[in-house]
Amino acid sequence: MKDFSLLIGGKAGFGIDKSGLILAKIFNRLGFKIYIYRDYPSLIRGGHTFSIIRASVKKIATHRDKVDFVLALNQETIDLHRGRLKKDCLFIYDSDQSKDIAAVCGTGVSISAILKEENAPEIMRNTCIIGAFVKSAGIKREILEEVLRKEIPRDLELNLKVAFRGFEQAKELIKIEPLCNDPMPLISGNEAMGLGLVKAGLKNYLAYPMTPTSPVLHFLAELSEKYPIKVIHPESEISVALMALGFASMGQKSAVGTSGGGFCLMTEGVSFSGMGELPVVFIVGQRPGPSTGLPTYSAQTELNFVMSSGQGEFPRLVVAPGDAEEAYYWAGMSLNLAWKYQLPAFILSDKNMGEGIYSFDMNSAGNIEEEPGLKWGGAGEYKRYSLTKNGVSPLAFAPLKDQVIKINSYEHDEYGITIEDSETTILMQDKRLRKEQGLCKDLEKLAAVKVYGNKKSKTAILCWGSNKGVCIEAAEILNLKVIQPLVFSPFPVKQLQKAFAGVKKTIAVENNATGQLSGLVNSFDFKVDKKILKYDGRPFSLEELQSKIKRALK
Repeated sequence: MKDFSLLIGGKAGFGIDKSGLILAKIFNRLGFKIYIYRDYPSLIRGGHTFSIIRASVKKIATHRDKVDFVLALNQETIDLHRGRLKKDCLFIYDSDQSKDIAAVCGTGVSISAILKEENAPEIMRNTCIIGAFVKSAGIKREILEEVLRKEIPRDLELNLKVAFRGFEQAKELIKIEPLCNDPMPLISGNEAMGLGLVKAGLKNYLAYPMTPTSPVLHFLAELSEKYPIKVIHPESEISVALMALGFASMGQKSAVGTSGGGFCLMTEGVSFSGMGELPVVFIVGQRPGPSTGLPTYSAQTELNFVMSSGQGEFPRLVVAPGDAEEAYYWAGMSLNLAWKYQLPAFILSDKNMGEGIYSFDMNSAGNIEEEPGLKWGGAGEYKRYSLTKNGVSPLAFAPLKDQVIKINSYEHDEYGITIEDSETTILMQDKRLRKEQGLCKDLEKLAAVKVYGNKKSKTAILCWGSNKGVCIEAAEILNLKVIQPLVFSPFPVKQLQKAFAGVKKTIAVENNATGQLSGLVNSFDFKVDKKILKYDGRPFSLEELQSKIKRALK
């Protein structure tokens, strides 16, 4: 098998996500490239949750509707996912609980009985069914044990005993042959962003927990035990933004994480960042709204919001990575560029990109090194907002002997003293806006727009963010071109013009109801002919998007 998918499902709160990761690491150990899609309700316990683990010989970043294996931890999983099964499939279920298995190809395991005999807790249903699957798929027991020993920190011996009981009860039905590839690290988009920020010199991360960026908070909290990072959970999103600005004013690189609802409360801080020239990175994990919306599902609905957030006019950097490698690279670049130009930077993420699990290739991700901001040389009297040709003022931080460092959210002069006269107001506004010119030149040296697929095709798929993976695979099947902008502000007009050269028809693919990217590119005179929009909180599967593109081509 060169490309296959497995679905594991059960009740929320019973370790489905961890089980999916263990299965992915088993496949990874066999040399396959991995992508995991996670689907879970906002209920802490009781709702149905499932993960689709896809394994392939090639790099992938999307899931398929049809699956080769289903591991059903309860009857509900059987009922909900019958339609996903391929004709030749393997269905593993608890024969003690699941009775209605007509027309289902598979094998039952006495999971409930095994748990009772071993006096094991209910959550170990997962390790039992994983053990049964490993045997059914012809995978060596040694690989199962190796992965479990690395992934299960508590009650390891009992988990092993239960997993081996499942293994022994099952029969080998197929054979997944290992590949001659070394295993790659498996990380989520959220973890990749955290690593990129740390590599670029992050000193403080602040967040009020909010799906889908809460995992960044948890991940960096773990890293703070080994690296010099402060990870802080303030009492509100307002406090998050203002504390980050305070850290920036003292010369410490800081980032914050939130979703659309929390970002609403941060927008005054965004404006302060623009006026005070305080560099902060905002990770905005998109999910369906308005208001609470679908809190554990995904969307691409905050592009317009982030592009125009905060009152007044000031330069900003807005990026939207599409997979783990881009999340790592652009998180680091966002922090570096924010400090180089002393402005706010925004990373648009979403649940599918942030919580998706990828095989991570550091060699293709791009090199990130910490870049210091422009420092004051110490001569004369310090002016925090010194007028310069490129708009970037040298930085100094308190305490500084015999100098005053003043940060101001009012309009101000070079020293930071509040003013209201016309002439100084124009000088300072022009100074701030000049920074965008240098930022644009830097971005021209980077791949702010990427092109994939058949680069000679006259039909292009335009996409952004987490739709990258599914659009690339669909375009490869249909022999089309894919254009993926990664930077939205400053808008990479020249790179996009080059990408669109020779294109006669453009089909935009987005996870929103209004076509926000389409509207943005149209404002720069790029034509979008058709839109494929999905806004139910779920991502496009490969089969679904391929079908929709075919209809759009007619």
